[in-house]
Amino acid sequence: RGAAPASRESWSWREGDFAKARKRLEQKPRFVEKIKGSEILFGIAPCSLALSQARRDVFRLFLKQSHGSQRPVMSEFVLQATARGIPVHHIRGRELDALCRGRVHQGVCLEAAPLRFKSLEEAEGPGLGDEEHPSREPLWLALERVQDPMNLGAVLRSAYFLGVDRVVTTEGNSCPLTPTVSKASSGVMEVFDVYSTDDLQSFLKAKTAEGWEVVGTTIQPEDVENVPVINCLEFRWNKPLIIVIGSEGEGLSLETQLLCHRMLTIPPGRALHPGIESLNVSVATGILLHSVCSQRLRHSD
Repeated sequence: RGAAPASRESWSWREGDFAKARKRLEQKPRFVEKIKGSEILFGIAPCSLALSQARRDVFRLFLKQSHGSQRPVMSEFVLQATARGIPVHHIRGRELDALCRGRVHQGVCLEAAPLRFKSLEEAEGPGLGDEEHPSREPLWLALERVQDPMNLGAVLRSAYFLGVDRVVTTEGNSCPLTPTVSKASSGVMEVFDVYSTDDLQSFLKAKTAEGWEVVGTTIQPEDVENVPVINCLEFRWNKPLIIVIGSEGEGLSLETQLLCHRMLTIPPGRALHPGIESLNVSVATGILLHSVCSQRLRHSD
């Protein structure tokens, strides 16, 4: 008779313990209130470069809580932030997920002020790498209505890697410099200035008057509004050059096409099935830039 109460007490304890465990599992992530006007960078490369370059104001660093030994990269983040007097917060993975809305953060988020486009007036000054090759012809990339942040980030990464001197984008109808762009560029956006114009046609006309060549891009092998089309592998240049890339769906506008001296096309490697006759804009840009920029490497030997 004495064993029954003990059994009931034991069962009651197990039931209460289970309820507490379930409550912990169901606990919602803590809400982290952002500073007004800030944004959340995510990913190791964007956050590391934003910290080291100091081109934007940084408010707080968020790192995923670690129950084991901390990864060296996380220790480096703490050192970087501490050196700049930036508060470091160790929070749960679910809270990091909520901060960056489920994007791939790799255990790191950074609250910072947004990066803005620079003006064309600033583009005329010396920039990244200009002092290394003062005699070579400049190469600029102009983007007309590129709206997908993943595409813009990938284009910036290729442009930086292949040696483009300036990237100019149309203002108002193009993707802004968001954290997603920074992540897609693998942090290139944190070190490579991007310029904007609200009048692409006037910008191209002004550059033409200065002696620059303006080259557009098309998937069509025939002439575009009487502008000659050339295979990108056969294209040669010996003067300041602007390559103009069009939007994901429509390509270059007619007004912009008419301001191009030539149009470049990428030759396919097979007969293409109808409906899949074009490349993603960031992939096409990488191919075109490699074809054009490789001439610089040959001439520098």
